Order: sequence, then structure tokens, then C-alpha cells
Amino acid sequence: MGSSLKKFLKIVVPIAFGLFLVWYSYNSTTPEERKQIIHYISNASPFWVALSVVMAIFSHISRAIRWKYLLEPLGYRPKTVNSILIVLISYFANLGIPRSGEILRATALTTYEKVPFEKGFGTIVTERVIDLLMLLLIVTVTLVLQTDIILAFLEEKGVNIIGAIGILLVGIVGLFMATYIIRKSKSPFASKLKTFLNGLLEGVLSLFKMKKKWPFIFHTLFIWVAYVGMFWVIKHTVAETTPLSLSELLVAFVAGAFAMSTTNGGIGLYPIAVSAALGIFGISSVSGDAFGWIMWIAQTLMVVVFGTISFIVLPLLNRNR
Repeated sequence: MGSSLKKFLKIVVPIAFGLFLVWYSYNSTTPEERKQIIHYISNASPFWVALSVVMAIFSHISRAIRWKYLLEPLGYRPKTVNSILIVLISYFANLGIPRSGEILRATALTTYEKVPFEKGFGTIVTERVIDLLMLLLIVTVTLVLQTDIILAFLEEKGVNIIGAIGILLVGIVGLFMATYIIRKSKSPFASKLKTFLNGLLEGVLSLFKMKKKWPFIFHTLFIWVAYVGMFWVIKHTVAETTPLSLSELLVAFVAGAFAMSTTNGGIGLYPIAVSAALGIFGISSVSGDAFGWIMWIAQTLMVVVFGTISFIVLPLLNRNR
């Protein structure tokens, strides 16, 4: 298979899968249910939706500021406004091509702040590792708070927890083995790869060299509190979800978080995953679908609007560079 075909499939397949899920979700509901879902969406409280969007914006600003703390130990101090615009652009890019935002983010940092690509990308990898740890922490807390209900649901769906953990461990071992082989190899390709990996490692290790550890930790916590908060307030837009507790909503939050990484920006899958998780607690599919779509539409429109503005403003602010 040619490289151009692989790139094409990486772009098209997630989008096609997401659109298929939208079609599937539409056709799995009756005309009356669709009317109810549309009614919920069109009558969603502007206050709660706007509050959710504001929380998301502040989380993105906090992410941009936190990013600067990782770059400072490497000797780079990008402008805060540039960092914010680049972060917003990266989220927008991810809607079109999965994970392209991270590449674009490091490239834009090189273009406008003269940070070497591999070092900038290394700090982004560090961010992703930390975010993964935070998500795992939330998953752990959710499992502790809702253990019986979650395990019963997974067993009902035929999910083998032990098998999933085993696959994860095999993958981790395989990654370490591949890294060891690359470091021992003396081929030209391996040498280039080692140079790139060393740059990544330097970016990752910047976490341990930073002087502003406590502000970094504060922003990390703030980002994830904002993520949960912008999800939690949406419960007030659907009557049936209003009584749900935070621990119950965390189950749907985790389901939505994993859905976001499967298709471009969670298109199609996000509302389905959130609705299925809410269904565990007796929420009807109509209310669950409405909740998922309100959340997804609000956040996606925010990313599109602010991402587009950032695409225009970033080069204008740096036209003399």
C-alpha cells in the first residue's frame, strides 16, 4: 500500500466512520424520538450552554499557559497570545485530520517562536502523557464510586477486563523493545530517528527541570476541573438528566472522552457513547442522545469559530517575523 493511499485512508476512514455513526444514530430512532431530541437541542438553556463554552475556552487558555512552563526550561519563552492561538488552531485541525493538530502545533511554534520542531513536539508529548494520567485518575475515581454498576454493565456487554489489561501491557512491552532496538541500530534511518527521539526526550524531561512546578500543577488541575465542569453544567439543559450526581455523570464523561479519540472530534460516536453511559442510570435514549448532541454541538462550534479566528489572527500578529 502506497504512502499517499495510507495518508488518504487515515483522513477519510475516521470521517467516514463518524458520518456512518451519525446516520446510524439517526436511523435507530423513531420520527417521534427525533422530534423530541431536536426539541431538547433547540430549547437548551443558552445560559448553561454558554457557561459550558466559557469553561472550555478558559481550559484552552490554561493549556496554552501551562505549555509555556514546559518550554521555559528549554530556553524558549513564546508569547502567551501566540501559544493560545496555536492551541486553538490545533483543536480545529484535529476536527479534520486526527492528531494533525499536534504536528501543526509544533510546526507553528517553530514558525513563529523559532522553537525546534522536535523539542516543541516533545513538550506536546509530555502534555499528552500528563493528560492521559489525569484521565486515568478520573477513570479510577469513577470506578471506585460506581464499581458495581460499571462492572455489571461491562459483563453484560461481554467486555473482558483482564484481557484488555493484558493487551495494554503487551503494547507497553513492545514499545520498550522497539525503542531498545532503534537505539542499538547503526543504520542511517535509525540515526535520524534517534536524533528525533532525543529531541522528544528533552522535551519530555523539561517537566522535571521547570522552576514553576506548582503553577504547572495548578493549571493541570484547572484544565481537568474545567473539562468535568463544562460537561456537568450541560445536565441542566435536559430535564431527565438534572438529578444526576457528579459520580454518575463521570461515567458518561469518561465514555465521551474515549469517544473523542476514536473519530474526528468525536463526530457521531460522542453522543452515542454518552447516551449509552447515561442509560446505565436509567436515562432514556432520547434524553441521553439530546445531552450528548448538545454537548458535542456546543463544543465543536466553539472550536470551529475560535479556531478559524486564530488561523486568521496568528499570521497577522506575527507578520513582521
